[in-house]
Amino acid sequence: MRFVVCGEALIDMLSGDERTPAESAWRALSGGGPMNTAVALGKLGLDSHFLGRLSSDAFGRQLAEHIESNGVQLDLAITTDDPTSLAIVSLDDEGKAHYTFHFHGTSNFNWHDEEFPELSEGDWLHFGSIGAVTDPSYSPVLRFVAGTEAKISFDINVRPTVIPDRAEYNEKVASFLRVVGENGGIAKASDDDLLWLTEGADPVETAQRWCAEFGLPLFIVTLGADGVAAVRGDGSVVKVAGRRVEVADTVGAGDTFMAGFLSSYADNPEALEAALDRGVAAAALVCTRQGAKPPTAEEVDAFLSR
Repeated sequence: MRFVVCGEALIDMLSGDERTPAESAWRALSGGGPMNTAVALGKLGLDSHFLGRLSSDAFGRQLAEHIESNGVQLDLAITTDDPTSLAIVSLDDEGKAHYTFHFHGTSNFNWHDEEFPELSEGDWLHFGSIGAVTDPSYSPVLRFVAGTEAKISFDINVRPTVIPDRAEYNEKVASFLRVVGENGGIAKASDDDLLWLTEGADPVETAQRWCAEFGLPLFIVTLGADGVAAVRGDGSVVKVAGRRVEVADTVGAGDTFMAGFLSSYADNPEALEAALDRGVAAAALVCTRQGAKPPTAEEVDAFLSR
């Protein structure tokens, strides 16, 4: 199966140790949720293709090299002279990442209808995150997803600093969930995503309500260290516990979970619990490393066999 991952690739700027009042050192890391998922799929040995807009600037060239060096193909990617999008990353005491974005007029957010490829029933399209909901790309991405014949999965991946208006965010997410439900696709969000969107409602109950409202056959809620809950279309819940590891940071954890999950689920959707467990294992491994450095299939297999 060909996995096509649509969304943003950007540069994560992390502060280094050296700083003075006049100068500070920064690390420029290749990042972006959808790009991380595409790379994680490539690292797992799958046929992964990144569908994104990559700048011709130095950061864009870095992103392209990073993507291709991890076994991901760029045959569907668009090259643009728009500057690369930037995210300033701060880590809290528990290693959890928080982001401030510099996006206006940058590469990831200027999609045009003619830039999207035609996908077939044999493809799997994974999309989402801020590249889907941020204008002016929101409408073209929605039309693309609504018109595709591919199987689809949607990672909501909320970033309130990008769209602080909760009502607007919910409206855009609902538009995509409606399309995903009509396609028979999968939605995924973290518990934090759903808590923010609903102002504190129970995340699993929210997933159950949205499955009923939008006709979703499966909604996955990642629960951090507590693992994952998957809500089926009939409202039943399958839970898989988290894996205890020493956390370096959580950058790319949700993105890597989705790659691990899809690597198993796409070929065998009946084995839901095993697919969830593989996703949890992949996410646990990436949390032991600084930055989004996903594991190989062999590393995941070894971890699961412990």
